[in-house]
Parts: sequence; C-alpha cells; structure tokens
Amino acid sequence: GIVSAFIHTSLPFETMEVALVSAVTGALKPVLAKLGALAGDEYKRFKGVRGDIESLTRELAAMEAFLLKMSEEEDPEVQDKVWMNEVRELSYDMEDSIDDFMKSVDNGDTKPDGFLEKLKSSLGKLGKMKARRRIGNEIADLKKQTIEVAARNARYKAREAFSKAKNTTVDPRALAIFQHASELVGIDEPKAEVIKLLTEGVSTQEQVKLVSIVGAGGLGKTTLANQVYQDLKGKFDCQAFLSVSRNPDIMNILRTILSAVSGQLYANTEAGSIQQLIIQISDFLADKRYFVVLDDIWDIDTWHALKLAFPVTSSGSIIITTTRINDVAESCRSRPFSGEMYCISPLGMVHSRQLFYTRLFNSQENCPSYLKEVSEHILQKCAGLPLAIIAISGLLDNIEKAEGCWKQVEDSIGRALQRNHSIEGMMKILSLSYFELPAHLRSCLLCFSIFPEDSIIQKKVLINRWIAERLIHTEAGYSKTYEFGERCFNELINKSLIQPGEPDRFDRVMSCRLHDTILDFIISKSIEENFVTLVGVPSLMVGTQSKVRRLSLQAGKQEELIVPRGLVLSHVRSLDLFGTAVKIPSMDKFRHLRFLDFDGCRQLENHHLENVCRLFQLRYLSLQGVEKVSKLPEQMGRLWCLEVLNLIGTSVCELPASIVNLKRLVHLLINTNATLPGGICKLQALEKLNAVTVYNQSFNFLQELEQLQSLKALALDFEDYSSADGADAENESKKTIIVASLKSLGNLLSLTVWDGPELVGESLCPMPLSLRKLAVWRSIIPHVPKWVGSLVNLQKLRLELVRAEQKDFYILGGLPVLHYLALNIEESETINTPSTEEPKVTRVIVCGEVGFPCLRIFNYDSTFAVMNLTFAAGAMPKVDDLLIKFDAEKTESLGTGGAFDLGIENLPSLVKIRCRVWGDDSSRVEAEKVAIREAANAHPNRPTLYLR
Repeated sequence: GIVSAFIHTSLPFETMEVALVSAVTGALKPVLAKLGALAGDEYKRFKGVRGDIESLTRELAAMEAFLLKMSEEEDPEVQDKVWMNEVRELSYDMEDSIDDFMKSVDNGDTKPDGFLEKLKSSLGKLGKMKARRRIGNEIADLKKQTIEVAARNARYKAREAFSKAKNTTVDPRALAIFQHASELVGIDEPKAEVIKLLTEGVSTQEQVKLVSIVGAGGLGKTTLANQVYQDLKGKFDCQAFLSVSRNPDIMNILRTILSAVSGQLYANTEAGSIQQLIIQISDFLADKRYFVVLDDIWDIDTWHALKLAFPVTSSGSIIITTTRINDVAESCRSRPFSGEMYCISPLGMVHSRQLFYTRLFNSQENCPSYLKEVSEHILQKCAGLPLAIIAISGLLDNIEKAEGCWKQVEDSIGRALQRNHSIEGMMKILSLSYFELPAHLRSCLLCFSIFPEDSIIQKKVLINRWIAERLIHTEAGYSKTYEFGERCFNELINKSLIQPGEPDRFDRVMSCRLHDTILDFIISKSIEENFVTLVGVPSLMVGTQSKVRRLSLQAGKQEELIVPRGLVLSHVRSLDLFGTAVKIPSMDKFRHLRFLDFDGCRQLENHHLENVCRLFQLRYLSLQGVEKVSKLPEQMGRLWCLEVLNLIGTSVCELPASIVNLKRLVHLLINTNATLPGGICKLQALEKLNAVTVYNQSFNFLQELEQLQSLKALALDFEDYSSADGADAENESKKTIIVASLKSLGNLLSLTVWDGPELVGESLCPMPLSLRKLAVWRSIIPHVPKWVGSLVNLQKLRLELVRAEQKDFYILGGLPVLHYLALNIEESETINTPSTEEPKVTRVIVCGEVGFPCLRIFNYDSTFAVMNLTFAAGAMPKVDDLLIKFDAEKTESLGTGGAFDLGIENLPSLVKIRCRVWGDDSSRVEAEKVAIREAANAHPNRPTLYLR
C-alpha cells in the first residue's frame, strides 16, 4: 500500500508514552503492563503462575507487534482483518477481567490505577495461598483465550513501520473559512450569483425570497451559504444560521431558531410543543425582515415542518437552504415561497490549482518543479471537489516532498471522482489520510464518530475524553497530558480531517465540527473495528449481540429511545446521550465505564445516579447544565479513579463528605452556592477549583485550602448569601483566612474573584508571583493596586476601577508579558459643570514611555463614566485588537478645539477595532461615529471596524 512508503515520527513530546489504549491495538498495552507487574521480582512467590504469565506476555507482545505492522495496511486480507478485530476484543476483555479481579481484593486504600499497589493490598488481605489460587485461575483463563485466538491465525507478518514529524499548532491555512470572501478560492462569482437571486426585485416582492443551493457533498455549499450570510445579515432585523442534518431533532432546531432570532436563550429549555414553537417563531417574525439559513436538509418532510415557522408576508425577508438532493431543493423553492435553485459547480482548474498550491506551498510559484506534473495529475483526479483537494493536500503536506511518494498517492486515488462526485472516490482519499495517521491519532479521530452529525464539538470535552480513556497519556501529570491533547487536536485540523471553529480573541480554536462525508468515513471505520456503537441512528444500527466498547445514544425523531436488550453493556468505556428522548439506562450495567457525559441532559434526575458509585474505573463525570440533579450519592468517594467532576449548572448545593476521598481528582467544577466539606486538603492532585463561595464554606475548609499546593486555577465568590445575625464578623474572619491561603498557593496560575473589592485592594499583597491570569468581577476599586506591578508573569488581567488615572497605566504598562488587558470604568465625576469651568476630569495619555511591550488586546469600557483616555505617539506598540465603549456625551476632554479624537492612528499594529458609542443625543453619537470611521480609514493598516 501507499502508506508503507511514508516515513514519520511521533509527536515531539519527550515524556509521551505510546498510547495506552488505541484503535489499533485495543487495550493490549495496559494488559501487558499489568501482566508485567505480576511477573516482576516483587511477586516471585507465585512460582506456579509466573511461567504462565511470562508465556502469555510473550504471546500478547507478538500479537501487539503484528497489529502495529498490519495497521499500516490500508486494505488487509479478510482473514487478517477478522483476526485483528478478535485480538482487540480479547484485549478489552482481558483488561476488564484483570480490573475486576483487582477490584474484588482492593480495600480502596491503594492507588486505583497502580496495579502493583493493588496486588500488594491483595496479598495482605487474602493470604498467600488464596491469592495465588485466584490469580492462577485468572491467568489460566486469559492464557486459554489467547491461545484460542492465536490458533485462528497461523502467521504473524512484518512490515516497515513509518513515521513523520508533526506540526503541533493550528496551521493558519486551516482557518481560511473564517477569512474574508476575497481570500476564499473561487467564492466570488457564485456568491455574487446567489446574492443576485436573493435581492433582485426584493423591494417590490411581497413574498419571502428563497434560494436553495444544491450539489454533491464536498462542493462547498455550506461555505457559500455562510459567505452570503456574512455579507447580508447586517441588513436584517433578525438572523439565524443553523445546520439541520440527516436525523434532525425538530424541537431542538425550532428552539435554536427562536433563540437566534429573538436573542433569548430557548435552546436548553423544555418550552413548548412543535406547534407552539412554530407559532412563537412565526408571531415574532411577522413584522420583521429576517434572514435564515437552513444548512444541510436531507428530506422533504423536514422542510415541510420547518417552513411553517417562517411567515411568507414578511416583505424583504430571505431564506437560503442547502441540500444534496434535487427533490428537496425543488420542494424548498416551491410555494408558498418565491424560490430559485442554485446548482453549485466544481472548481475549475485555475481555482483548483490556487486552493491546492496555496495550502501546500503558499503559492503556485513555490511548488518545486519536480512535483508540478504529479500535482497536476492529482488535481485532475480531484475533479474540482474542494473537500477532496483539501483532504489530499492535508495528506501530502505530511509526507515527504518526493515525486515517488506523491506518485504513489496519485496511483492510490483512482478515478472515481473523475467519473462522478461519488462517495466511493472521496472515501478512497480519506482512507489514505486515515492510514497515514499514527495509532494514537487514529484513536482520537475515531472518537468523533460518537457525536451526531453537524455537532459543534468543544475541544475541552474532547481532550478530557481522550485522557479519561487513556487514548493519550504522559507521566508528567494531567496538565501536560492536556497540552499534548491540544497538539493532537491541532494536528487533526492541520490534516484537514476536522474543521476548526471560529478562533476566539486570542486566536485559540476552542471547538470544531466535521464535514458529514468525513463523519461517514469515520463512522464506517468505528463500526468496522467495534470502536463505537451507535444507537438511534437508523442507517447505522449495529448487530444486537455485539459487546459494546463505547456507546452513543442519539435520539432523533423517536418518541423514546431505549437501549436494545441484546447489547452487552458490561464492557462499555464511554457513554454519551444526545437528545431528550433517550431513556437513561441503569448505571449498574456499566461497571467498566471511564467517561460519562450527561452534559445538558434534561431528563436526568437524582435517582438515575443511584448506582454511579459502582463505576470504579470512572475518570470523567459531567453533569453540567442538569438542573434536576440536586444531590449526589453519599458514596461518591468510592470513585477512586475520578479525575474530572463537573457540577456547573446543577442544583447541587452541598457536596457529600466522602468527596475528599477522590485523591486523583484534578478538576472540581461546582456552582457558586455549593458548600464543600472539610478534609479538602486530602485532594492533593487538585489543579482546578471553580467556583467557591467563600462565606458559605466552613472555617476548616478555608484553612485547608492553602495545603492544595497543586492548585493552578481558582475562582472565589465573596457575595454574602446569608442574612444571619453576626454574619459580618464571621465573614471578616473568613476573609482573613482566605487571603492567607491565597498567599501560600505558590503554583497558582489563574485567579478569578467576584464581589471582593476590599480583597483586591492592598490586602492581597503579596500574591503568588506564578500568577498568569487575574480576573476581577463586580469589584470596583479606586485604583490599580501596587502589588499588581510585581506580577511579572501576568499575561491576562481584568479590573474594574472607579476612574482611570495616569499612575494606573504606568503600573500596568510595566508588566513585561501582559498581552490582554480589560478595564471597566464604573464611576467618575460628572462633567455636567458650568460652561465657564473646566470639566473635573484628568486626561490619561497612553504614550510610548508608558510601556505595554507585549500587549495585543486592549478593552476599555467607560460606558458609565467619563471617557478620558487618548493614545499618543508610540502607544501600545503591539496592540492589534482594540475594544472601546463610551458615552458620546462624556468625551469633551478628548478633543482639541472641539474635535473628537481618540488617537487611534497612534496604535501602529492595529488590525481590528470594535467600538460601541452610547448616548441620548443622536446627532452627537453620529458625529463621534463619523470621527472614528475617518480615523480607521486614515490608519495605514486599514483596520477592520465594527461600530455600533
């Protein structure tokens, strides 16, 4: 196969181990590690068992080597494929069997993941002969299963391993979808044509105008619709862009539409039936001009249900639909809407070359001459399909720039795409990209098959999943493993296998999604390897006798989705529920679960968690947004493996006392009104605690906080929820204790404070010098505390001030690595003074000598105060993103001779300006907006301006 010619190496992370669990080798690695512990010198007393252990280990090691070699084969023989699946299944069963044995002899005092420690505990508990007999029986049974599997495959093959160095940050080219239309290849002409169809005759058109974009998967329908949407949405009263997908939840889609057009959150409520939601949307839009994009509609019935929500009498309103199916497009454009079909075409060769060469070499001119001919042949086979060009360029970018390697890619693609834009041809290209991936990245990619089509997938949850299942792992601790997970996430983006979400203000990609063609490919691989079992997806229902490894329950149009009885759930490692129609299965069926995500599961109640404490391997539990859960089981402390517990958005007000036994807990996320038990000092692995209402906690808890020396992120709320007598004196004592604790947390990187103005004053001096982020909310202080100037590692800072003064900016400007600064000015002296007097406001001038050597993002909100800030020559030399909010009637001090001038031209690196101008005097508001537009236009960088 083509892949055998590739050479690559693992990611450059010194402490990265080979993935503990993977799609390639199943759970063989942890099984070998645990068997190795049994055979070690510590346990030579098991003389009758040790030989069997060593024999079994050798057999499994050979199997592992064979699986790794065979994983390079893109299309192995049927016999080999069957055998590979059997070995993987056996490995999962073996690990579960060993874990069950160790659980049966573990008293809970040992480290749950440390097999050696568990075995030591078992020796003292069972006695030598009993332990030997139990272990011997387990090993004999495992060996028998291994011999049976090995006997069905008489040969172990060998092929050259391959490796290739990887990028570890998101390639800027992968974010092209968020660029201006002029930078997207081949988009200008179709965009202009669609806009023309939508806007021609709109002024005289009484009916809603509709265009249905139709074409094969991967032609760029969503990108085209999004570009039109971005261009026109500002001209309408209401806008919404949402994906429909193959198995739509109509109720959820209607809630999302209502949230988008009304600006109020309905997506996470149970408000209304379908009919009620349709009426609500229609009534809200009846007297408004709206623009709605319904992306990826797969059937006519779905369109017939959704179209009822859009009033046809809203003059000047427009709708775009996208679909692969001509009959759906015809239905969309028919009455009652005045509609057109737009058939999207493949890219011509000029644009195909532009897309291909730009992604690989930044321009066609940079392509080496010896690769031009083979590049042209590859492009011809891609037949103008953007998704194919992007996928194949992602593959080529990660292999050797050698004609021979590229020629093998060309030969492997075939000509299916040239004959027609078939799934078969696209699958061939994706198969090449998949088999080029190292084992751990394949496993990470297959996890995407868990999510429903068109899901927006949060990076944080995804990486926590990989860690919980040990698909990625390091010996350097949770934070370092998470960093490695981010690099894996970025690699999958760079290879064009996942699509990045829109970057935040810090250029971080925090979410992603998959093209549905790529999702289809990943699902096919997951089902083939029994990596994921999908229930509720009609076209993908698997056999009911399968042992399930990862279970994804996806409710679509069903009234109730129930797990089929035939599924074997005792070996499930992750459980995910999507949709309110899923009937929640009993937790006692999932004893080997590692990852449990109930995020936003509205049907979950307290009784569903009764058996959750039996999940002795559970590492991740999220109940975020589950309002009906108000109490956790008292035995939560039995979840000895738990690393992440997320209770944000639940109704849990008191955590059980046993929570302090979760000695591997790394992240504890709670509601601000929750009370934590004493004994928190036992959680020595804890790195993130969010958010603690200080005055609700016991003195013991607050005193023990300083012992959490692994703590890196802490959020504290000082709002007083009590009205009890004597609360003030008690709160003062608690404040004193918490300040002392904060000063002792030498590894703290992030601190968030609510309602603590007196705390944020000079009393916090000195703060840990390790601090990188400090965010203060609802805490107005008179000036920037001097101790802030000592935080030499501070990168992000948010403060609320009574007024801004020059001395504050000298303190802030001296912070050597600060790259984000947000200042909210909440109160100031009024400028309503007699006309004969000068306003009692001191101007603040930011110039070169003030500093700010690394600042990139600056937010300044003086909506409720006098705007007294101006930029002089040399100010903030690296700021490229500026946000300013102010009242137009409180800016007299900024002008000379009556002219309004912020001095924007003095920010040399400016790229983006966001400005909000308030005020009752509309003429004055408009005059100052004009001044800002003129300043932005005059700036040599021509920064993008968002002005409201």
